[in-house]
Amino acid sequence: MAGNFYLVEVNTKKEIREFHNISAAINHGDKNWIQPLFRDVEAVFSPSRNILFRNGEAIRWILRDSTGKTAGRVAAFYTRKIANAGQKPVGGMGFFECINDQQAATMLFDACREWLDDNGMTAMEGPENFGERDRWWGLLVEGFLPPNYCMPYNPPYYRQLFENYGFKNYFEQYTYHTPVSDKDLSRVIRIKAERIFNNPDYSFRYMKKSEIRQIARNFMIVYNKGWALFPGVKTISEEHAWQLLKGFSSLYDERLIWFGFYRDEPVCFFIMLPEVNQIMRHLKGKFNMIGKLRFLWYRYFRKELTKAFGLIFGIVPEHQRKGVEGALIMSFARMALRNDFPYRELEFNWIGDFNPSMMHLLDQIGAKIIKTHITYRYLFDREAPFERASTVNL
Repeated sequence: MAGNFYLVEVNTKKEIREFHNISAAINHGDKNWIQPLFRDVEAVFSPSRNILFRNGEAIRWILRDSTGKTAGRVAAFYTRKIANAGQKPVGGMGFFECINDQQAATMLFDACREWLDDNGMTAMEGPENFGERDRWWGLLVEGFLPPNYCMPYNPPYYRQLFENYGFKNYFEQYTYHTPVSDKDLSRVIRIKAERIFNNPDYSFRYMKKSEIRQIARNFMIVYNKGWALFPGVKTISEEHAWQLLKGFSSLYDERLIWFGFYRDEPVCFFIMLPEVNQIMRHLKGKFNMIGKLRFLWYRYFRKELTKAFGLIFGIVPEHQRKGVEGALIMSFARMALRNDFPYRELEFNWIGDFNPSMMHLLDQIGAKIIKTHITYRYLFDREAPFERASTVNL
């Protein structure tokens, strides 16, 4: 215990509930906050559901004040496979919530740092997820709008708590927005795309739910050739790809899952999902039987799903800068512009500032940045030189 606060490691059902409930208390009165589903957060900390526990560990704490009231929470985690991807082992911290008090925040950060240091890490990054980067990653610093599904949202003062402690900006992630339209597509994209369309070796289509095993294989091929170039990203197996995709299978709209092929081999993809947070905001974090019925009501009778968000985009290096990505986008646009297509807005999550090629592509299709998240890094050796994430030039 230090001063007016003390830490409790999360182990019991009561402490798990407390871990979740502090989010609602911190964000009370903020009309933009949407309560995450209890099951989505708990899946991160379940060894039976999160394969990263095979090579790593995670721990959670809640912070209470002298009266016993919850004042904050945090989690720390590492996996040897990812931690050692760079020159020095790096752990993670995330799921941070805290009252506007630097002493309270420092206790939470210290707990993460000490635990990670004891487990051989030399730095910590956060706030991030003990899992894939498409969920719960980064601190929102600009664009305090309703979050997309499984994306983080936090009060503006969190930035000061992180930076006062000594965290530094490792990289930024942008969320782009565009209406469903082809009028903003640049002339350069159209010309290159038409050139690709005239080449019979290329084809583009959406893939059906019945093809999910093939989707997993195609996803693995493109991901390993393209995304594995980025810092901290490792190759995946077909089984891992299958598990990732299966986790979203209940949300699939097959019209949002597109692949491009060259001589029948996959070379690019984008996977989008319906922006179900348009409905989740009504469920208050519960997806029990009543919650599922309410979800169906809002989806099919109220027709509240009018937005889709980009989960991930990839293209293999040897087909980049040829117009393939533009052809993929234009193939999708041809279908999306039909009157029976329900999604009128698109958002593209997780565009890292270390990926200027992707930023340039989104500029060319007329998308605009509406949110900025920061992934911070804290070096345990305070005298060591700090370097931001390397730019990946594709």
